[in-house]
Amino acid sequence: MTSYTQPGVVLTDHRFTVPLDHGDPSGERIELFAREVVAGAKTGENLPWLVYLEGGPGFGARRFTGRQAWLGRALQEFRVLLLDQRGTGLSTPANRQTLPLRGGPREQADYLAHFRADSIVRDCEAIRPRLTGDAPWTVLGQSFGGFCATHYLSAAPEGLRTVLITGGLPSLDATADEVYRAAYPRIARKVEAHYARYPQDIGRARRIAEHLAEHSPVVLPTGYTLTPEAFQSLGTVLGRGDGSHQLHYLLENAFVRAPGGQVLSDAFQEGAAAALSYAAHPLYALLHEAIYAQGGEPTDWAAERTRGEFARFDATTTLAGDGPLYFTGESVHPWTFESDPALRPLRETAHLLAAGTDWRPLYDTDRLAANEVPVAAAVYHDDMYVDTEHSLRTARAIRGLRTWVTDEYEHDGVRTSGPRVLDRLLALTRNEI
Repeated sequence: MTSYTQPGVVLTDHRFTVPLDHGDPSGERIELFAREVVAGAKTGENLPWLVYLEGGPGFGARRFTGRQAWLGRALQEFRVLLLDQRGTGLSTPANRQTLPLRGGPREQADYLAHFRADSIVRDCEAIRPRLTGDAPWTVLGQSFGGFCATHYLSAAPEGLRTVLITGGLPSLDATADEVYRAAYPRIARKVEAHYARYPQDIGRARRIAEHLAEHSPVVLPTGYTLTPEAFQSLGTVLGRGDGSHQLHYLLENAFVRAPGGQVLSDAFQEGAAAALSYAAHPLYALLHEAIYAQGGEPTDWAAERTRGEFARFDATTTLAGDGPLYFTGESVHPWTFESDPALRPLRETAHLLAAGTDWRPLYDTDRLAANEVPVAAAVYHDDMYVDTEHSLRTARAIRGLRTWVTDEYEHDGVRTSGPRVLDRLLALTRNEI
């Protein structure tokens, strides 16, 4: 272990090995990385543990500096573990560079089938006794981390002291098709709210999409192929607290006059490439629909298929008329693996995962109905990424769960609210409010 300091905190890096397949504990093992954080004045105290599960799938734990965001509140009473979920960050990374070590697309897909919430929870249970002396710990799950926490309640509640969920109460039974069918109307509302705030962006977005259609293919300096459909994907930021403003600033800087006429500015191309690239989190693209799979049906590119039911999101139809271009949200499509150079080598693997039919159920409704672990969840009203009604239906199915439904924050409320969201959730689990 390596320990070091930042302002007000002491950090310790931990590395663990766990089975790739927890059903085969004597088989192949992978490495997990986790960073322990404790307040500098409390390093010698016997504090309870809080493990943070990041959103995603496919994102490593947030790299904080000091006591940023919710961390300062947590450090008042907890020793915090920031876990890089398997395949992310420093935990045996899975990406275009490393996955060929597994073999071809079939072997890669079989390997990645072990990277869903069920395996992440078993990882947590494998490392918990090594840190806590087998005492239960508190889990804070953001977004997909909340999906993992819900599975934790189903699979290993004995390891849990308290569960805190922010923007991540999943449907217990919705198919991927149902998830995206519910998502597109929410996305449309976010786009309409953006255009109401920044009406000048209606013309700007159409002009950019028209340029991309007329000059196809437009290849950014990073190698990313920017099509009208890929440009629409920039709408994923509209579910964040400052996302509408960031999208506006990107669009306003789209064109410059060059000797040959109007061209996309380098600044816009750089910003678009950074926003759209999956280079730092390829598992997000590879497993995004698989996090909803629970049974014998393939996900089969659900976001792409259900998008066809909502004509307003069709860029070709929009550009043939005079209506506003609708951005899309948190969705992955077959063409995503053609546009992004970080994903192109993995496109066959992605198709195999989309065709998979042997996904195990993730939630035990009987066990959740008998839950005894204190649980609180922040449900962000009209959350673009997680359907509010799905979340509230799940909340009613988990015994004792208390909700805080708010429209004060977007999906990233736990990160943008300072201590407030975490403080409110802790108070709910302790019946202080």
